[in-house]
Amino acid sequence: MNEQQRLRRRVEQQAARLAQAEKDRPTLLAQSVYLGGLALLFIVPVVGGAYLGNWLDNQAEGYSFGWTVGLTLLGVIVGLTNVYLFIREH
Repeated sequence: MNEQQRLRRRVEQQAARLAQAEKDRPTLLAQSVYLGGLALLFIVPVVGGAYLGNWLDNQAEGYSFGWTVGLTLLGVIVGLTNVYLFIREH
């Protein structure tokens, strides 16, 4: 095989890969669903921690916000972990 034939074959392979990549590119709807899923994976633990912390603080007498802050921060950590693991899986 001469040099010109090898070059032609490589260019054809690269053109085929580019065409396949263009076909496999996700649509706007698919990207929106993906980002919405990421948002839910983050928001649900944060809001859940805040609500649970607020409820626990309201059970105590006097002014307290320790549970709310602590469980909200725990929700942020859990949410970030969820997003990290989800992105790493896909």
